[in-house]
Formats: sequence, C-alpha cells, structure tokens
Amino acid sequence: MSNADYLKKVMSKNLKYYLKRDGITQTELANKLGIPEMTMSNWLNAKTYPRVDKIQLLADYFKISRSDLTEEKQHRIFKANEYPYFPISISAGLPINVEPISSNDVETISIPDSIMGKWAGSKDIYFMRVNGESMNKIIPNNSLIAVKQMELSSFNDGDIVVYSNGCDYAVKKFYRFDDKIIFRPDSYDNSFIDYVVTNDSLEDIKIHGKVVLYIVELD
Repeated sequence: MSNADYLKKVMSKNLKYYLKRDGITQTELANKLGIPEMTMSNWLNAKTYPRVDKIQLLADYFKISRSDLTEEKQHRIFKANEYPYFPISISAGLPINVEPISSNDVETISIPDSIMGKWAGSKDIYFMRVNGESMNKIIPNNSLIAVKQMELSSFNDGDIVVYSNGCDYAVKKFYRFDDKIIFRPDSYDNSFIDYVVTNDSLEDIKIHGKVVLYIVELD
C-alpha cells in the first residue's frame, strides 16, 4: 500500500469513528460544513484525502485536534446500533406540510447504546429532527428525536407524539378528554395553542409514535 493510500484509509477510519461517536450522518455533516456530499463520501470511502483547511474544519466541528483525524488511533470501543433516520424536520410549531414519508427517504444513523439506554437495539424506533419552538421547554429546536412506533391505545396523557394530518406533520404532547384528542404545545412562547381533534375527525389523524429520547445539539 502506498503512503497516500494509507493516509486516506486512516482518515476514513477516524472520520467514521467520530461520525458514530456523535450520532451524525455523513449527509448531515456535509450540510453543516458546506461540503459537497460526494466529497464527504470520497473521504469516508478512502478515495480522496481532504486539504489541510478541510481537515481543520472537521477537527473544529468535532472539537478534536487535526492529528485525531490524520494519525492512526486506538479509539475507545463502544457498542452502537443503527436505526432508520428520516432527514426530514418535523414541525414543533403548527403542523407543517412535508412530502409523504416513504422508504425512499430512509437513511441510517448509528447511536451508541450508552445514549439509547433501555431502547438500545429496538427495532421499532426511528429518528427525525424537530423544527420549531412549540416544544422548547422540553425539546429545543433542531433536536434529534427517537420515535417509538406504538398503537393509539398504548398512549398515555402527557406522552410526546409525532402525528400527521394528511401530509402535515408535527410533534406535541398527547391528551385524551371525553371525545377529543388534544395535541398540546409546551413552550415558553404562549402564542402556541392546543390542536384539538374530535372522534368524528380522528380518522384523518395518524399518530406515528411516541418520542422516547431526544438529543440536543448545543452551540
């Protein structure tokens, strides 16, 4: 193996480690850093090697030194599992119209078991991101959420759920009251109000799952 190929393989291994450590996909990282997805893919597949300025950009993002990316390292081994990830932001404000979510939208994200806790390895959990401020007392904007698929009868008052009305998706607290289901915000902004659905219109609503974990990215 040439020295150039060796350096590309070292970079690839280290970059994959930090992606897994931070629970971020290569697409997300590329978008955050303003790097073309194909360029990021080539680095991860040891096809090309980043310029020095790009290595510094990566190091700054992961809060590590350049040598952590460029030199052979014995990384701490941690157990992680991969979960379906929909690169679609679900509204935490008013329900927001998005294209119908399909299998074509699915990527994967690796999350350490130490973060997932009792949900580690669950086959009925997928991840999405939150967009909006109506749940900011609990789940800040841009948080990564783990959604567990459940039947309507399994939900309890106060559960945080992802629901849709047609193609309109949102995340709110769930409550039952007589013949109504109430989707309630939990925000420091009092302009957000309840979204109420009666039994007559319940067939138009689909509750996709319960939010069982969220990961906040601090700036």
